[in-house]
Amino acid sequence: MKTWPIVLTLALLAGCGGTPTQKPAGKAEIQLWQQKFTDQEDAWYKKAVSAFNASQDKVVLKHTIVPADAWEQKMKAAQAAGKAPDVYTLNYNKVPGFARTGQIQALDKLIAADKWAGLQEEVLGSVEYKGARYAYPMLVEPSAVLFYRKDLFAKAGLDPNRPPATWDELIQYGKRLTTKDVSGLVTAGVAVDMAWSTWGLQWNAAGHLPISDDWSSSQAADPQYKRLLQAYQTLYKEGIMPKQPLAPYADANPMGQGKAAMMVCGSWAASVLLSDYPKMVGDIAAAPLPSFDGDATKPTATLGGWTLVVDAKSKSPQPAADFVSWLLAGDTTLLVDFFKTTKFSKYSPREVVAQAVKNDPAAAENVWAKTIEDKIVAYAKPEPAYDFAISLAFGKAMEKALQGKDIDTALSEADAEIKSVITKNNLAGQGS
Repeated sequence: MKTWPIVLTLALLAGCGGTPTQKPAGKAEIQLWQQKFTDQEDAWYKKAVSAFNASQDKVVLKHTIVPADAWEQKMKAAQAAGKAPDVYTLNYNKVPGFARTGQIQALDKLIAADKWAGLQEEVLGSVEYKGARYAYPMLVEPSAVLFYRKDLFAKAGLDPNRPPATWDELIQYGKRLTTKDVSGLVTAGVAVDMAWSTWGLQWNAAGHLPISDDWSSSQAADPQYKRLLQAYQTLYKEGIMPKQPLAPYADANPMGQGKAAMMVCGSWAASVLLSDYPKMVGDIAAAPLPSFDGDATKPTATLGGWTLVVDAKSKSPQPAADFVSWLLAGDTTLLVDFFKTTKFSKYSPREVVAQAVKNDPAAAENVWAKTIEDKIVAYAKPEPAYDFAISLAFGKAMEKALQGKDIDTALSEADAEIKSVITKNNLAGQGS
C-alpha cells in the first residue's frame, strides 16, 4: 500500500492525465481508471491499453490516470454520479471491504476457472469474500525491506555482510551509524505511515494484529506491543531517526541522496535506487527488517500490491472482465515487460509469470531481488483487509509513543478507539 491521505484541491478533480481514444462506430466503450504510479508504470499501462484495443474489434478501452491524492474523492464523485469506471486498480487491503459494501462484483463467473490456475493460494485469499473472488491479482510487494549502506557500515566498524538480526541490534547499529549529516535509520515517523508500514512488525511483536481475526474485539492492549512502541520511541529519543521525516515512508530518495545509513522502505525502493542513483547501488545492500527475537522466519513485512476489479454498476461487466483476463491471465509477454519496467522490484503471484521473469536476463539488474524474494517475501503475511481506521488508531499510538507519551497509555487509547470503530461500523463477525 503506497498511498497516504493529504489535503485535496478542487483543481485535481477537473481532469487527470489519460489516453484519449475515439469511439469507433459499433464498438462498446469501457473505462479503465488507473491510480498514478511511477512515470514508467504509467507508460506501461498506456502501452497495454493500446495493445488491447488493437487485439480485438468488439470494444474500445479508454484509459484515465488519476493522481493518488485525488483518487478517493474523484472515485466517490464518479460513483455518486453513476459514472464510475468499469475497471480500476485496487490494492489488496481494500478488496474485501469493497466486496462487502457492494462496490465491486465477483469475477468467478466472468473469468474462466482455468485463468485462476497457478496463482498463489495466500494471495487468492486476499481477493476473496464469502467464497467468491472479487479481484484479479497483478503483483505483490513486501512493505518493509532494510536497505543499508555497506560502506558506512565498514566506516563505523560494522560488518557489511552482517545486517542487524534483532531490534536491539538495529538500535545499536543505528547509534554507531548516526552522524551530523547522516541519520542512522530512516523509517516511518508519522501516524498514517506507521499505520500500514508496521503491519508486519505488529505481527512480529505480538503474533497477531490489533484486532481479532473475526473483527469482533480489539487486541491493541496486548503487552507484547509495548516492545514495538518502545523501539520506535528509542529511535526517536536517541536521535537515530530524524526528528522530522525526510520524506514519506514510501519515498526511497533519502537513501539515494546519502542522508540515511539504513532505510526501511518497501521493495519498490529498488526501482528508484536502480533508476535514479546507479552510482550508489554497489554500496547498498538489502536485508529483512529484524525481528524482535532474532528469528528470521517470523514476518516483519506484509505483502501488499495491486489488483484489477470490475465496478458493481458496470454496464459492460463481461467486456471489462475480458480485459482483466486478457491483461493479467493471458500471454505473459506484457506482464514480464511490466516487471522489467519496474526494475524487478515487484513480484508476480502467478507462477507462469514469475518463472518467465526469473528467466529474463535483465532480472540480474536488481541485485537485491533474490534476497528480498527468498528472505522477505517467503515469510511475509498478506496485508490485513480491515477498515484503515483500525490501522490508523494503532499508528496514532505509535506516533504518541515516538513523541514520548507513556506507552501503556498510548496503547490503551488505541484499544478504546479500535473498540469504537468496531461498534460504529458493525465489524464484529465480518472478518475471516
